Amino acid sequence: MITRHANEFGKENNIYGQPWHVYARLFVLWGYLMGQTITGLEVQQHDQERVNIYLDGEFAFGLPIIEAARLRKGQVLSEEEIIALRQMDEVTRAFDRAVTLLARRPYSTAEIRRYLEKKGTGAIIIDEALAKMERLGYLDDRAFATFWVESRERFRPRGVRALRYELQQKGIASEIIEEVLAVYDAHDAAYRAAQEQIRRMRVTSKQEFRNKLGTFLVRRGFGYDTVREVIEEIIQEQPDIFEDTNEE
Repeated sequence: MITRHANEFGKENNIYGQPWHVYARLFVLWGYLMGQTITGLEVQQHDQERVNIYLDGEFAFGLPIIEAARLRKGQVLSEEEIIALRQMDEVTRAFDRAVTLLARRPYSTAEIRRYLEKKGTGAIIIDEALAKMERLGYLDDRAFATFWVESRERFRPRGVRALRYELQQKGIASEIIEEVLAVYDAHDAAYRAAQEQIRRMRVTSKQEFRNKLGTFLVRRGFGYDTVREVIEEIIQEQPDIFEDTNEE
């Protein structure tokens, strides 16, 4: 079929006898101008919400069923329309892939971008997919940062320094990080982290207690002033945790 059309195009435009590269360029131009015809629309077996599009008898791309509903067999698509539809398909697949990932737990925008890059998705497609996710409320870095800090505070308390580093690694903007951490009660978090650690500690003196608990809290990212305050507070509240109670 393509050969017959090409021959007709060649005869009509009197290109025979020209160098081969002339044929190639003119044939591409002919295909661009003529477009391609939709010869099939088939709902995918593994995903009833997507439709396979066939152009000139060959599979071309898939589309969400709501987008495919605008097409019909016999419809001729220009090259621009085909490119736009293929890009739409890529954006939809990137979007679906990211939403599937979000079903596991919340992710930041930067994490989703890195994930899609590893899957080989192009930068333009990623930008469009992320913009769509933000419009629909799937991505919100401020909400993610709040979730991350609250989760840490509840299950594994950490200091501001550690939380700031973690959020930076997640690609959260500095202004969002500082805004979220501004209301974080580091003293309370350090106190609760210390109480959890004390249950696993065996010490015989206050100095040993200060050293061990202080090292633990500093590793959790708490500032030295906060660590010192919390340790002295616990020593005053729980003097019976030491075998040697006479040491200052």
